[in-house]
Amino acid sequence: MADRFQISKVNGSANVNAAFDAEPGCANNNAAPAEHPPNGPATIVADGGHAHDNHLQPKAAEGVENRRTSRLSFRGFGQFLRKSDAERKFSLAQLTKESLPRLDNYRISMRNLKRPSIGELQGEAADQSITIPDAAEPEPTGGNIKLGWIVGVLIPCLLNIWGVMLFLRLSWVVAESGIMWSLIIIAISTVVCVITTLSLSAISTNGEVKGGGVYFIISRSLGPEFGASVGVVFAFANAVSASMNTIGFCESLNVLLKNNGLIIVDNGINDIRIVGSITVLVLILICCVGMEWETKAQNFLIVTIVLAIFNFLIGAAIGPRDDETLISKGFVGFSWSTFKENFVSDYRYAEGVNHDFFSVFAIFFPSVTGIQAGANICGDLKDAGAAIPKGTFWALLISMTSYALFVLFAGGAAVRDASGFPQDLINGTIVPSELPCMHDGSCTWGLFNSYEMMQLMSLWGPLIYAGCFAATLSTALTNLLSVPRLVQALGIDQIYPGLIYFSKPYGKHGEPYRGYVLTYFISTSFLLIGELNLIAPLISTFYLASYALINFCTFHAAFVKPLGWRPTFKYYNAWISLFGFAMCVAIMFLINYVAAILTFGIIFALYLVVMYRKPDANWGSTTQAQQYKAALMAVHRLQNVSDHVKNYHPQVLVLAGDPKTRPPLVDFGYLLTKNNSLMFVGNIIPVRVGYKNRLNLLKDGQKYLDARKIKAFYNVIDGFSIEDGINALIKTTGFGKMSPNIVLVGYKPDWNSCRKEEVESYFAILHNAFSQRMGVALLRLPNGLDFSELTPEVTMPEGNLGHLQTANAQGFANELLPAANAASELLHIDSNLNLASMDSPSPNASFTMPQQAPMPNMQRGARSYKVNNSDAAAITYHTKGGSEVPKTILDAMTIFTRKQAKGTIDVFWLYDDGGLTILLPYIISMRSHWQNCKLRVFTMCHGRDEEQEEKSMASLLTKFRIKYSELIMLKGVQDQPRHDTMLKHKRLIEPFRRSPRNEFGITDEELHSMAEKTQRQLRIHELVVKHSSNASLVVMSLPMPRKEAISAPLYMSWLEMLTSDIKCPVALARGNQTPVLTLYS
Repeated sequence: MADRFQISKVNGSANVNAAFDAEPGCANNNAAPAEHPPNGPATIVADGGHAHDNHLQPKAAEGVENRRTSRLSFRGFGQFLRKSDAERKFSLAQLTKESLPRLDNYRISMRNLKRPSIGELQGEAADQSITIPDAAEPEPTGGNIKLGWIVGVLIPCLLNIWGVMLFLRLSWVVAESGIMWSLIIIAISTVVCVITTLSLSAISTNGEVKGGGVYFIISRSLGPEFGASVGVVFAFANAVSASMNTIGFCESLNVLLKNNGLIIVDNGINDIRIVGSITVLVLILICCVGMEWETKAQNFLIVTIVLAIFNFLIGAAIGPRDDETLISKGFVGFSWSTFKENFVSDYRYAEGVNHDFFSVFAIFFPSVTGIQAGANICGDLKDAGAAIPKGTFWALLISMTSYALFVLFAGGAAVRDASGFPQDLINGTIVPSELPCMHDGSCTWGLFNSYEMMQLMSLWGPLIYAGCFAATLSTALTNLLSVPRLVQALGIDQIYPGLIYFSKPYGKHGEPYRGYVLTYFISTSFLLIGELNLIAPLISTFYLASYALINFCTFHAAFVKPLGWRPTFKYYNAWISLFGFAMCVAIMFLINYVAAILTFGIIFALYLVVMYRKPDANWGSTTQAQQYKAALMAVHRLQNVSDHVKNYHPQVLVLAGDPKTRPPLVDFGYLLTKNNSLMFVGNIIPVRVGYKNRLNLLKDGQKYLDARKIKAFYNVIDGFSIEDGINALIKTTGFGKMSPNIVLVGYKPDWNSCRKEEVESYFAILHNAFSQRMGVALLRLPNGLDFSELTPEVTMPEGNLGHLQTANAQGFANELLPAANAASELLHIDSNLNLASMDSPSPNASFTMPQQAPMPNMQRGARSYKVNNSDAAAITYHTKGGSEVPKTILDAMTIFTRKQAKGTIDVFWLYDDGGLTILLPYIISMRSHWQNCKLRVFTMCHGRDEEQEEKSMASLLTKFRIKYSELIMLKGVQDQPRHDTMLKHKRLIEPFRRSPRNEFGITDEELHSMAEKTQRQLRIHELVVKHSSNASLVVMSLPMPRKEAISAPLYMSWLEMLTSDIKCPVALARGNQTPVLTLYS
């Protein structure tokens, strides 16, 4: 019952919570007896005093005594009730339905006192019903054509795989590891390549692969961070691989020159450096001139290499044909004893390294790289889904078979050591234990000591040279061609600033000439090392890292399963790809853990650079899909978690309009949510602005928030009235548990001069927020919140916030032009909710955004002032004339982001709303900029035992763990306000009094029925001014906006009185009557 006392026995004392006065207009008034007069309660005058002003004095109504008696007819109150109205004062509990902040309201027990619900306070009907509407959906397609699987995949892969190792190092691998372990090395390499090929086939058939090959695949799958870092490493590996193959070419050329008695400098490392540098330069120039001929020449190159392979196999099968010179050099022909001798490993010290299985593996592995050649031109294939796996697997089968045959033929037909002297032969063959060179280590021939064994064993030696030249130069040329393209792809994507310069395209084909110069210097610098065996392990590490990430890409995509993951190649498995990833990483560390750590360190450093720069790269990566999936799962889990007061978070919907024009309101909201909870910023535009304009507004507002490092979600609703738009925002913003529970609005300073519809709308917004069970906070600054006369310009540093590369991100700022559109004046809440615009069908649709209420003391000028300066962005505010931006304006604009001097945050916790009024200032006091400000808590008492109530309040704050410096019980709240205060209020509402000419306004009946409440608000105003004249911030309980009980102008007059004459920011707050604080751990 609205009019009855609620009495509960707690610790032997009666606790009385009264309802609202049974004034007419209250929704619960129907509980009052029918004979009660329609007018409000009896006159309340201070002892010995008189009414100071008639506009606040209720008329003495007939039957008042009867009404009071019927209301308070409880045993034990007889003495109290026998007093006349003039003789007695009513306690606060008799004057309001509000409950004060008390310990018992927060108990989880039968003794828990129930504070009135928000519905009871609003006087809303018990039964309410709602209806919900529906929605609908759309769809897309694609295609491409060119090369078949032989020309497009098989031949390029074979040319890349068959390289320097085939003719120059495979025989040495057999000598070190023996036939068995060499075949195991080939088998492990094959497993790595097959698994990677499966992964590559899946990932490259999940959409077109463009320029950049492996970089493109990884970046579009795992995102720019991984893709770019691996892309740089892969480009580097290709450049070094070009050096390695050039060194191989130079070594074979040196042998050829030496055999013909020719010499350049020393027929050694210096010759390799000189010839290699010239060769790389020539190859680079060929690349620059154009590679149209390479496709035509690749058939000739592949034929040459195949002929050379068969040349060796046939020659080895035929044997030395009793040529003692060939036999003395180690080519003894097939024999079981030779095969058995070479079957096991014999690792030796060579070129400064004590070799073992993994060091030999590291030198061999670059010979199997090149499986990505088909994927590099995936977009040019007729049927990529069939061509890539088919061509790559055939290339692997052919190349690995050729390697295995080479191992068997070399190991079965040649010995490890030989002197080259026919006189060392015993019975026409070599007996290793009897060789003189074996004792002093001076053997110069045999598989161990000579890289010429392939030529020696072949049918026709010159063809091996031709094959070696074709294999090394074609692979080097392919590598040198791919590096600039990869650098260009990185530069086009603007991932690393240093590479953008080298990506500039020239000519009709967009050749990256600067990239070729960079590639030349990288390749030449490694070529100068001159030792193939030193370079090969480094390349192996780089290639294994990129293969590991290709496998991880496929695993990640198959595991996350985004809807965009639809590869046409189906013969892959996520767990096999994961095994491939683990295998590559393990081999990297087994080969050389220092090189592996260094490689991953480089990848991680490059990853961090991309993470820091945040490039303009939104490619729908699986990393994004995983983030979405993880967030979705977390939200679903959160949805099933019951709310608990200990886990309460203030999730704020800030009705700031365009955030650039209300920085303090946005800053205040972020002060409450920073690093703790959600914040939404809402903007209502009363007219339709069109999709593109709305999208630009969203990007512009979000860019501003991001530039100021404010973590918030910005939303724009157009085509609704202010009131309907805000109702829609409140009901639809967020989802599930990730929805706002507090509405933050700016105070409306022009309420007494604007149109009546605006006042009504503002009042309705506050009322409707409570109806949706939201908490409400209202902010007022001494000079207002509206800074729309300043035009903010967000300046982005190069590379930062690149995902917002819009016109606005480049410094464009909308001119905020004044306009006379009536829609814009609908509601000026001092938070830019009066934004108006015109829809335009053109692609460049534009509209004006009118702003009222120019800033106080604002002079129009052309000067600018940088308000926020950070590494992320600089926000500069401009004026339009020649004057400077006043310092007072800048101070007001940055009030909540500046370090505060020592002071106090005064909290007037007048009514128990669940604790939000005390929680918000406590959160603010914990922020670094406000930690010098101590909390002072002011609260009211029922007027009985003030000392006991103060102890009870102190105990409550202690149990809440709220640190405060002072607790003050407000005395004299029920006293009559001063005459000047009442006169000020009278003048304030005078224009709103109802009259024959003004049907909208405050009636005499309402004024008298709300007299006690109005007097209390005026008295609270006096107490706030008295106690908080030097406070840094004042937070107080917001009066309930009850539509049925009070008119909008009278309510606004209360807010005006409560927040006026205070020099610091004032926040009025009220929770939704559910607890946000708890006593319990």
